[in-house]
Amino acid sequence: MQDFPAEIFLQRPNIVQSLLSLLKLAFGGDGKHRLALQSVSCLQQLCTYLRNRLNFHRDPSFFSNKQDAVSQNSSLSYCPDVRAAPHSQNPSPGSSSPRPSVVGRTGQRPRGDGQDWDAVSSSGSSSHAHVSSRVSAPSPVDLPELAEDALELQLLQLSLPQLCLCLLEATAPLPRTGSRQMIIRVLELLAEVVVLIGEAISAHLWDDSSLFAIDMKEKLLMVLASLGDTVCYHKSSVSLEQPEALIVHHRMAFVSISLFAVRLLQTLLPVEKASHFLPEPMSAALFFISLDMPVSLEYPNIHEAVVAYLEQLNSENYSIYKRTAEAAYSVECTCNFLSDVGKEGEKNLLELVELADQALGSFSYHQHFPLIKEIIYICSKIWKSAQASPLLQGESQRVFLRILSHPLLQVKVETYHCCLEIVKECLGIHNISKPVSSLCNGIHFLLHPKVLYEISAFGIQEPKNEVSAAAKAILLHLLQGRLRVTAPTWSRFIEALCPVIAVLQGYADTEDPLGSCILHLSRESAETDEGVLPCAARLKSMLRLLLVKKPSVRVLALKLLASHLSREEGADTKRPSIDARVLSRVTNLFIVKKPIELKLDDRRELVIKLETVEKVYEIFISDDIDLVLRKSAAEQLVVIMQDIKMHAVVKKLCLVDKIIEYLSECVGQDGEVVECLVQPSLTLLRKVLCADPVLRAALSQQTSLLTLLFRVSLIFHEDCTIVTEVGALFCLLLFDEVSRMDMWSDSPSCKPSSPSVFSLPVSVSRRYHLPVHVLGHHAVSPYSMVLPLSADSLALKPVSDMLRMAWNLSWYHGSDSVLKQVNSEAEIQEFLDTLKLSTEDTLTLKMTHTPSGLKDCLHSIVQAAGHREVRAALTRMSFYLLNDRLCFKGGTGLCGVTLKSLSWHTTLNRFLQVLPACTEDEKLLIDIIHFLNKLLKEQRKNVPVELLNWLLELLLRQSPNPLLDLLVLTESQTREEMDDVRTAVRQQLQKELIALFSTLLLSFEAVTDRKCLELFYVFQTQLALKLLQCLRVTDAPHFYGLPSLERTLRGMAHLTACPGWSAHSPLTKPLDICGKYLSGLLEVITSFYVERGGNAMSFMGKGVTKSTVLCLLHLSHEMMAQAQSSDWMSLWFLPLGSQSEHHAPTQQGLAWLIPLWVDRDPEVRFTSLGLGSALTTLETGCVALANSCQNISGGLWGTVVNILLDQSECSMVRREAAFIFQNLLVIPMPSVIIKDYTWQGPCVHDEDSGLSLIGKPALQALLYHCHFYEHLNHMVKHCYLGRYAFDFNCSAPNGPSEGNDLNGLDDSFKFWRAPSRMSSQDRDPSSLSTSETMVATSSGSAEFQSLVLSTAPHPEVTHDQLVAQGQREAASPRLAPDSPLSAPLPRQCVSVTPPLLSATCSLLDSLLVATPGDTAGAFRRTCLIELLCSIADATLLETGVQELRALLPTSLPAEHTQAQVFFLLEYLSSLSQLLQSCLLVDPDLVIQDELLKPLIPNIIRVLTLCTKDILDVELTSAFYQTWTHLFNLLAALLRRAGPASFPSVTVSLARSWASVIDTFCRCARLSATSPTLYTASLQFLSILLTEEAKRHLQDKDKTRLCHSPTVVSLLDKTQESQNSLERLTEVILQCYEGKTSKDVLKRVAVNALMSLLAVSKRAQRHALKAHLIDSCVERMKHIHAQLNLGALKPGRAALKKKEDGFIKELSIAMQLLRNCLYQNEECKEAALDAHLVPVLHALWPWLLMDDSLMQVALQLLCVYTANFPNGCSSLCWSSSGQHPVQAAHRGAPGSSLMLCILKMASQVPPENTAFQQTVFMILSNLALSHDCKGVIQKSNFLQNFLSLTLPKGGNKHLSNLSVLWLKLLLNMSFEEDGQQVILRLDGCLDLLTEMSRFKHKSSLCIPLLIFHNICFSPANKPKILANEKVVGVLAACLESENPNAQRIGAAALWALIHNYQKAKTTLKNPSIKRRVEEAYSLAKKTSSDSEETPLSAYYVKCLENLVQQLNSS
Repeated sequence: MQDFPAEIFLQRPNIVQSLLSLLKLAFGGDGKHRLALQSVSCLQQLCTYLRNRLNFHRDPSFFSNKQDAVSQNSSLSYCPDVRAAPHSQNPSPGSSSPRPSVVGRTGQRPRGDGQDWDAVSSSGSSSHAHVSSRVSAPSPVDLPELAEDALELQLLQLSLPQLCLCLLEATAPLPRTGSRQMIIRVLELLAEVVVLIGEAISAHLWDDSSLFAIDMKEKLLMVLASLGDTVCYHKSSVSLEQPEALIVHHRMAFVSISLFAVRLLQTLLPVEKASHFLPEPMSAALFFISLDMPVSLEYPNIHEAVVAYLEQLNSENYSIYKRTAEAAYSVECTCNFLSDVGKEGEKNLLELVELADQALGSFSYHQHFPLIKEIIYICSKIWKSAQASPLLQGESQRVFLRILSHPLLQVKVETYHCCLEIVKECLGIHNISKPVSSLCNGIHFLLHPKVLYEISAFGIQEPKNEVSAAAKAILLHLLQGRLRVTAPTWSRFIEALCPVIAVLQGYADTEDPLGSCILHLSRESAETDEGVLPCAARLKSMLRLLLVKKPSVRVLALKLLASHLSREEGADTKRPSIDARVLSRVTNLFIVKKPIELKLDDRRELVIKLETVEKVYEIFISDDIDLVLRKSAAEQLVVIMQDIKMHAVVKKLCLVDKIIEYLSECVGQDGEVVECLVQPSLTLLRKVLCADPVLRAALSQQTSLLTLLFRVSLIFHEDCTIVTEVGALFCLLLFDEVSRMDMWSDSPSCKPSSPSVFSLPVSVSRRYHLPVHVLGHHAVSPYSMVLPLSADSLALKPVSDMLRMAWNLSWYHGSDSVLKQVNSEAEIQEFLDTLKLSTEDTLTLKMTHTPSGLKDCLHSIVQAAGHREVRAALTRMSFYLLNDRLCFKGGTGLCGVTLKSLSWHTTLNRFLQVLPACTEDEKLLIDIIHFLNKLLKEQRKNVPVELLNWLLELLLRQSPNPLLDLLVLTESQTREEMDDVRTAVRQQLQKELIALFSTLLLSFEAVTDRKCLELFYVFQTQLALKLLQCLRVTDAPHFYGLPSLERTLRGMAHLTACPGWSAHSPLTKPLDICGKYLSGLLEVITSFYVERGGNAMSFMGKGVTKSTVLCLLHLSHEMMAQAQSSDWMSLWFLPLGSQSEHHAPTQQGLAWLIPLWVDRDPEVRFTSLGLGSALTTLETGCVALANSCQNISGGLWGTVVNILLDQSECSMVRREAAFIFQNLLVIPMPSVIIKDYTWQGPCVHDEDSGLSLIGKPALQALLYHCHFYEHLNHMVKHCYLGRYAFDFNCSAPNGPSEGNDLNGLDDSFKFWRAPSRMSSQDRDPSSLSTSETMVATSSGSAEFQSLVLSTAPHPEVTHDQLVAQGQREAASPRLAPDSPLSAPLPRQCVSVTPPLLSATCSLLDSLLVATPGDTAGAFRRTCLIELLCSIADATLLETGVQELRALLPTSLPAEHTQAQVFFLLEYLSSLSQLLQSCLLVDPDLVIQDELLKPLIPNIIRVLTLCTKDILDVELTSAFYQTWTHLFNLLAALLRRAGPASFPSVTVSLARSWASVIDTFCRCARLSATSPTLYTASLQFLSILLTEEAKRHLQDKDKTRLCHSPTVVSLLDKTQESQNSLERLTEVILQCYEGKTSKDVLKRVAVNALMSLLAVSKRAQRHALKAHLIDSCVERMKHIHAQLNLGALKPGRAALKKKEDGFIKELSIAMQLLRNCLYQNEECKEAALDAHLVPVLHALWPWLLMDDSLMQVALQLLCVYTANFPNGCSSLCWSSSGQHPVQAAHRGAPGSSLMLCILKMASQVPPENTAFQQTVFMILSNLALSHDCKGVIQKSNFLQNFLSLTLPKGGNKHLSNLSVLWLKLLLNMSFEEDGQQVILRLDGCLDLLTEMSRFKHKSSLCIPLLIFHNICFSPANKPKILANEKVVGVLAACLESENPNAQRIGAAALWALIHNYQKAKTTLKNPSIKRRVEEAYSLAKKTSSDSEETPLSAYYVKCLENLVQQLNSS
């Protein structure tokens, strides 16, 4: 299987079918099941390889259109017509041989290894025939008959869906076997099959009606049914009669098979289709799984999936599950409630109430009645407290009402008894001595209308006597407890009782104690005329008693009413008079024969007009109309009022008030007049009240109305109609409160639907004689609940098992506690026996609970008596690993997590520390190693360090070391291997060992533990030596021994991939090990490849070739790393020529490598070219490889270029060719032929002209001849950025494929699944379709060619379309079948991927260095740079990063996404390096708006990608590397083209400024781990801020027209950025302070900090808060002290070096201070407080010794003194003056820094203009200070001004020194004292006058400004007027062409003449006056002609005043 492509086994399915047939032996005895196990292993390996092949072909980087490369992987390559290929047009001399003549023999001896017929590789090539063309040569041996009929082949072969289905069908019955080994092997196979199914079969299958689909569906459903039966079989096979081992077996099988079944369902069958297709056995299995409590707890995601499928079935099973789950949750709440109640301390009562509420539903199961008492006590406690919240009280009351009305009778009994006990406890006589208040509050929970209603309406009526008796007793105690409770409690009781008194009075009786108490409520006190109830309630209760069924009660009621009426106000004036005769007749007054119907109509439309109703009503109430008419109107209104819609009209007209008025009139002495209106009035009132609950509630409280109605009934006691109407009104008014359902109901849904419906509780209807027909409600309690489970459901075993498990898990709080309790000896019975776990339950829980199961396994291993028990325990442990995998948890699953916490290492240690003594020992060791391998694979991304340490210590222990020793068999062991079984076991052991070591090597990718890594390094070298022995053993005695050799080479490939694997042997040098490896590997490659002409005719040895080449590639890198020189290159050379050619001289070379470049397998081509690129990194390698290609047309250069430009070659192969090309360019090459020059470069010879070129000209000719840049242009345009090479979307091809598939198997195309991003847990989207398993009938095409050609779109698809496709592919996981993205990609596109373009960018970079001018020209001509930049799109990266956050790190989708992101980052890095080179060679290539506009935003988006959640170390490193290059590119852009690129950069940064700052902060923290990124990011920040400062200076005098953001505004203007900026400043400060002065990274931080401080005020403030100024000044003090100390020590050389270090530190400190103080007065004050000036003064001697240091100090002083008078003054103090500092920092006594600066200014040589300028700028700043002016004056420094020499001859420009002096004098002239100093200088005015005549670009008007300032002082005016030259200059200004001079002159003359009469005389000079007047007239004219500005207006004003002054007398 290593040699053959996996798809071959589908195209020739006989082997697969044979393997499937062997599976039937699984049920056989006599060891036949071992064959079935081997078959399962083979099939699992086949599935794994198929998946790998699918992944390989989906990789865009390996997609190839080479017909030979693809076709030879097809079984059709055996056909002669397929094998035949055209000969090369330019065959090499060696191609005439039937065998390759590179190395080895040409003999034709048949070897019998399948390689007897192979093709000859042509080494010839031309620019038109690419390098990989092959020549087929006939073999002298007759070929076998392999030309089968193509149609027959198609009928025989299997498609991938068919293979998956066959595997499912064959393996589905196997898990029923009694073998654990068989079950787990089968499930591991099926786990692989599920992955393939996820790719091969689509959900569209279930909607397809084709014959193929129907057949597949039937078979799939049969498989699902079989799986369901198997699950049910293992579930039902568990019983107590069976031994424990069998129960464990069935349980483990049930769990694992269930997990697999659910995963298969998720992969195959969408949930929404489950109801249509799911077979009944699977439905039953899902029901079992759903009710399995341990499975639901251990694998919640699987449980959720099961429930989802079960719900779709809409079956009784789901209903049972749902109700059982509710009961289980209730059980859990029950146990939690009891647990929380029992805890000490403060309790969360609201949570307890919620738990109690949920707990009520499970009483029918657990019947744990102590719960009731606890709930009631909690309710009592809550209501007892006055501080309890209304919410808490309401919730607790709801729970109490539900438990009072519980459906279970026993619960009611317990509840009422408990309540009665509490009442007795609180109100009992025994408490007479205790405070009443502390006790009676305990019954407050009963004192609520709802509670009393429940007890009265339902408790008393309960058929069970225990309940009714307790209810009556509770009420009796409450009614009789007035004297035993406090007054507030009694009031509370009466208040709660009033609403329910109507219910209670139904039980009124003169003979019963409770009835008597109820009657007593209606009585009045004889002393106070007051009763127990309020007046209105008492009257209503009296009247209500008239409706009671018992006559004695009614008689008593009449007596009470008679007494009440007799005391009524105005009773004498009302009818009737109350006497015994009247009362005797009305005992049965309201006991009527025909009750009234209360029903009203509610019509949709009005039948009668409203106006009509109003007219009728007017007649009814009119006193002027006859009573007969009014009665008739009333009767009409009665009819009208039957419609509810009419009520609003009459109520608005006060009908009710009018009726009450008529009734009151009727009751009066003269009431007979209106008696005719009584009956219709009563009917009207009844109808209105019946429909209006609000009015009913209001009138029911009016006692006057009630007595009025009773009198009316007495007056008309013989009129049955009127009495019945009054009785109906009494029903409405007296039972109003109990009729309101919303008041008593548990939920608002119980409200009546219509207000016209008046209903009463059924209990009221039963206890009273009501004169109306009334609807009944509350036949059962409104608080009664429905139990979740019926008795029938509880009788089901799965249901009872689930609830029992739920009870125990909740009671003991988890599986661990349950199992601990079961194992403990002491058992305390706290609940019913039916709730106890059985032995079966315990075992079930233990086996399902992973930690417990694993502990049991380890215990079994420790206690094992033989191998069998240990192997069984290991198998069980493997089940847990498999379960984690099936539920998508992998290494983070329960098994992996549990094993971390268990000490299982010691358990297995004893088996791994001794050599196996027999075959059984070896089998056991195989199982242990197999388990360890699986464990490492599951945890490969996060292997515990403890596990790795343990394994490494085992592997590195001294002899015996069985794990390493067993890799190599000794000679004695070899001789012993006569037994086939033992031989097979030994081979299997070696196979498992190498697999374990390979997995172990892969597990160290993310390990950082130092000890672990040290052990690992030693292990690598030890393993390398062992594998070397294996390789030699394999070669010598076993002939070829392919399986063993392949295993060894695969292990070596894994080992050599680790850097430094050879460097840790104490005895052998690394290069010696590498040399031995090299010789062995070269021997293998020559034996299995070169000598046999490659594997063109056979797959035999292909795996060996691939692994060997990969090892050689790794080995080349290792040798480069370990070698000190390039001498090792000769070890790679093999002799040229054949062994038969003894006469030829032997040459050494790399010619053996060339045939590998044209291998049929793209992976071999890629790896061998990679080996070539590795060897060509050295010059000797380049020379050797070039010499080895001399026989090939075009040589090495032509070969590499041809491979690179080969459109049909895969991307990765071309990439390696590009690297070789790049390496060849690195070595300098000549432009002409140079004798004995080692490297001549390419050589081109024109046969026609005879012209030969070498070196660079030849390179240009070669590139031109190949149209190199045009090809690259085409490549970039057709780059494919997608993740997968194919996008399978379940649509069949519209037409027949090229193969003309006739048997309909192409229907399987419909069932290919698109790669899904929907969920990382749904499927494995890592595979290709089954296309490569299809064999086309066309003899000239292969299995892939038909797919590519038949579905490829037109080749003119542009890059933009492909980018969009790649983006959509990443963003939208599943596309519609008709989506344009569902088509496979064109050939040209998939062949060019980002990795190839990355290599191309690197190649172009090298070409740009080698031939800059030509390459730049080619870039321009082909627009390559623009095209390459257009691919740099951040969207794909952003999408990839988002997906990586959502996906499981270990899933294949995550790995593929990670690879895509990695390649895109690599491309960006290469592109940025190329662009940097372009900027150096020709900036115009990059500086283009259309290029930069999209590029820079994309770069910023990449830099601001949030990668915090990405845990992969390699990917994070890739991001850092890319960010480094991007920062460097941006920095280069700003350096080389700041003005052009800066706005684009700023705008892009502004869009995501906060993220940009975050990136800077993150990068700045990486100085230790990624110093290059740290440097690049901070350098870019420095350059950016520097450019901003430049831009700010340039724009200072300009008005900004654009509103684009600036960096300053981003830093300082927005509030949002303040925190970000503070973080950035803090991070940079930490970088600066945390590094030593010798650290080169400190300078990077310093530059960034200086730039930031120079630009941002906020940064300066933060630096001030961080005490940067203080620390810098302190550092300067420290440096000064160190310099002074050093000066005292001898040894100038060492001192000089040390001083240089201090000087650098001092410079940094002063520069930081300079930028921190820049334009920031607050910081300057801090510097003043820190004594900056004295420190500088002390350092002055040292500063004088270093010009650069002095320049920095002067800049600091310049910034410090600008606009800071206090700072200027501080320079005047002597060191011993106002601010004394330490003696070490003092300067010369009496001196000051000011004097030092003046001295320097006097002595600076003229040529040092920088010093001059800085010193005079400081003096100019100081000249503004009064103190400093005094020092300047006293120092006679200004005398130097008079000695200035002015230009002579034609030079009209002042010197720079003169200008600096002028600026100094100008600043002095701003105040009078300075002006006086200037005037006291003899000849100063004359010199200034002379200077004013000279020109300077910035000083033209400075002398004039000095005169101007002096003129404003009255004291100075005489001196100015006395100097005619000055006056003349000022007057001449008026005629100047410079408007500034005009204004200055006018202002000075006006100031001179103002308030100074003598000036007028002088200035009235005709010449001056004329000039003034002319200037005035001209200025007025100019101002009127043009728009006036403030300056021009001022100028006119000056002249106007001048004219006025001069014209005045």
